[in-house]
Amino acid sequence: MYALYPVLWVITLALSPTGASEPRAIPLPHGMSDVSLENFRIVTGAGDPELRWLFARQVANSLIVSFATAATAVAIATPAAYALARFEFVGKRTGLRGMLLTQMFPGVASAVPLYLILDALRLLDTRLGLVLVYAATAVPFAVFQLRGAFMAIPVDLEEAAMVDGATRTQAFLKVALPAARPAISVTMLFAFMSAWNEFILAATLLGRESAFTLPVVLQSYVGEYNTQWGAFAAGAIIVSVPVMALFYVAQRQLLSGLTAGGVKG
Repeated sequence: MYALYPVLWVITLALSPTGASEPRAIPLPHGMSDVSLENFRIVTGAGDPELRWLFARQVANSLIVSFATAATAVAIATPAAYALARFEFVGKRTGLRGMLLTQMFPGVASAVPLYLILDALRLLDTRLGLVLVYAATAVPFAVFQLRGAFMAIPVDLEEAAMVDGATRTQAFLKVALPAARPAISVTMLFAFMSAWNEFILAATLLGRESAFTLPVVLQSYVGEYNTQWGAFAAGAIIVSVPVMALFYVAQRQLLSGLTAGGVKG
């Protein structure tokens, strides 16, 4: 109930005809007269083909950037995490400490150098530039998450496969990788969510309205002198739908993946 209470306020605010909600103990509409979809029409641009196309493009921006970030982060982190879990080599501990160090600083601390780098590469205002920035911040977390998962898989399974004639690569692809699938799913989901919800870097690196992601679109409803709280709440609900759908689809993988790597770290 404690967690659901703010959600009830957002839903009531989104359905409010006036876009304002009266302060009361139970934030529910009094009747059908208190329910309207006008705020959702404002956000999606219903009735205006140009605004509707713009919103569809902004939704596509968020989906493409988030999925590409998750895929890139997992593709880079999986072999790196396996190597860190199974092999000893020069610079291993230093590399791990370096990646841990990058997690201690907030993303906004790197906003200026990232802006200058993307400007030099002519990648400002592009999905590719945002994917590269998000993937760079997601890879260290993904490496730590997957390294723990690979360390929790008994090395005896891979050694048994190699005794039967499998190469090291085949042992990785056919034994370790399937066993780590729940952890990989969870890591991909976290990378997707971090890119889907990120605002500060997107607002800094994107200038064109057609290139905005959904968090930047939401911020446009909060002005210096006037705030469209009803539209903001309706947009927040729309933004939450894809993440809720992903959690529902991947709930079985999540339950096993969240505990993967919990034995060894």
